[in-house]
Amino acid sequence: MTGSGFTAQSTAAEVVGGIDLTGRRAVVTGAASGIGLETARALAGAGAEVTLAVRDTAAGERAAAAIASGGAGRVLVAPLDLADQRSVAAFAAAWHGPLHVLVNNAGVMMTPQTRTPEGWELQFATNHLGHFALATRLHPALAAAGRARVVSLSSVAHLRSPVHFDDVHFRDRPYDAGLAYAQSKTANVLFAVEAGRRWAADGVTVNAVHPGAVLGTNLSRHLTREALDAAASGGRTFKTPQQGAATVVYVATAPGLERVAGRYFEDCAEAHRHIPGTSGGVADHALDPDAAALLWRMSLDCLAADVRG
Repeated sequence: MTGSGFTAQSTAAEVVGGIDLTGRRAVVTGAASGIGLETARALAGAGAEVTLAVRDTAAGERAAAAIASGGAGRVLVAPLDLADQRSVAAFAAAWHGPLHVLVNNAGVMMTPQTRTPEGWELQFATNHLGHFALATRLHPALAAAGRARVVSLSSVAHLRSPVHFDDVHFRDRPYDAGLAYAQSKTANVLFAVEAGRRWAADGVTVNAVHPGAVLGTNLSRHLTREALDAAASGGRTFKTPQQGAATVVYVATAPGLERVAGRYFEDCAEAHRHIPGTSGGVADHALDPDAAALLWRMSLDCLAADVRG
């Protein structure tokens, strides 16, 4: 696979420049602000019909109006709360027709210990199980589109932890918000690995993306002022939301990625394998096909138990 020609400084608008998405339909979760908003703006700007799937529909309507004011394609808003399986089911049931692009962007980070009504740890429930349920429910629409793409947003934080299958929801081990976030981000990559394998015959490609460090988005709302100050002064390079959306849009639209699946991208390129002691790259535990298959089965079991309950 050749290089994209884009860099860590590229913006979503630059990445999608020259690409015509007229007639394509996309869903972006968490698209009322931040990276999700800029992803939706770029896709709509290229002609796609974009549905902003958001918890706060009033904020979604404001975002849709802002996108539409730029002369973009059709922008719609629909309610979706990924921590509420009834909301996920309702969103999927209301969808009709093909779906060409699904961007699993929404997420929570470093939340206080919180459980959903099912007893699931909130970060894993929102970041992984909610998106897993959404994507699998929308799979028929993705398959109907032909050469559809799913983009699963992960994070460099996945390097900190594999998925602990023996205690995913912190029922026995002490709760650690950072490790809970990290394993949910590993799950986002493992989902891409297994869904990419399972759905290849349907023409649906699934890849994971690390958008880069972007300060000032709603994702960081649970970080303390001390943590934010430490991040800002730690020498890390931060991206704007437009730059953070670039790799997402690249994986969602680049012509050269039509048959690429189960990979992890950062800075508009496929990432290298992480070398301990260095920064960046993708951990071996996030690309492990056995862990990916186990996560898929466990996720189905969780959702089946929720239905039975």
